[in-house]
Amino acid sequence: MSNLELHQYLPQLPEAALQEFIEWCMLDQSTAAGLEFKPDQSKLKNLAPGDYSKQLVDQFMKVRPDPIRAGLVAVIAGKQADKHELTGLAAVVDFVSLYVKYLIPKDGSNPEEADAILAKASQHQYEQLVEIAKKHGVNL
Repeated sequence: MSNLELHQYLPQLPEAALQEFIEWCMLDQSTAAGLEFKPDQSKLKNLAPGDYSKQLVDQFMKVRPDPIRAGLVAVIAGKQADKHELTGLAAVVDFVSLYVKYLIPKDGSNPEEADAILAKASQHQYEQLVEIAKKHGVNL
């Protein structure tokens, strides 16, 4: 199983699909990283789609079970996302998907286990992205 590069598919997706995928990353996949994220729905009510995503990401990034590790992962994910040179919501989705993926390997994992865990997380993200894309009429 290889480490899939999701960023290449993100610009092909409509904003609704990107929003659905980013929500999946934050609400579902993040539990594999040990994050218990429960968004404050009162802050999300009646927001435009772009503002909704920004508010949701803002809330998500404040959840840090291990602040040092989360900070390091954020820097790594940010540098990698910057290299992909995406814009708008696609750039945010790229960062969040990388951030969540890199948080999944737990402390104490040896390099081989961590690589296998990252490959599995990448595969899971890709499968979910393909499923969401299909719902929105896009074949990846």
